[in-house]
Amino acid sequence: MTIEIRHIVFDIGRVLIHYDPHIPYSRLIPDDAERNWFFANVCTHDWNLEQDRGRSWEDAEALLIEQHPEHEERIRAFRKHWQEMVSHAYVESVAIMETLVADGRDVTMLTNFAADTFKEARKLYPFLDLPRGVTVSGEIGLIKPDLAIYEKHARDFSLEPAHTLFIDDAEKNVEGARAAGWNAVLFTDGEKLKSDLAAHGVAL
Repeated sequence: MTIEIRHIVFDIGRVLIHYDPHIPYSRLIPDDAERNWFFANVCTHDWNLEQDRGRSWEDAEALLIEQHPEHEERIRAFRKHWQEMVSHAYVESVAIMETLVADGRDVTMLTNFAADTFKEARKLYPFLDLPRGVTVSGEIGLIKPDLAIYEKHARDFSLEPAHTLFIDDAEKNVEGARAAGWNAVLFTDGEKLKSDLAAHGVAL
């Protein structure tokens, strides 16, 4: 027997909107090997994740510039050119979300996102205002896959975990949601999302 899904929770980056820091940096650091070294050793994923947890860009830049003063301009370019990194929306998954909202489904969003860049994303992509609400990691000092962020989202939006379906592009975040008692699916593309929703009894 399929459990009734009453709440649908979307991640945002690489589920609803594209995110790729290589977009501006392919221009700033044209050499692939040099650019890959920069992301592996200077503006790393873990460094950027701390902004998602709430660290200010000012503090983040100061930390790296102290460690890598020769790369100051390239370090500051990360925030400066951030909007280029979110180059487009995923039309299929946005259409699915819009349909779910229009059908009266309870849709919210849970995202690892710096607070200030999320405000910019909302201006760039107005469909982010369609769901009932959003939990932004940078605003609350918690990040996925920490159990606490799923529990806070469920409390804040009165979600019943067993009747909640979460959609995320990262396996560890999907596993985090399941640890919180949610149903969860790994996002790869719009067609798979449609079939995953159908498998959980959510017709479009």
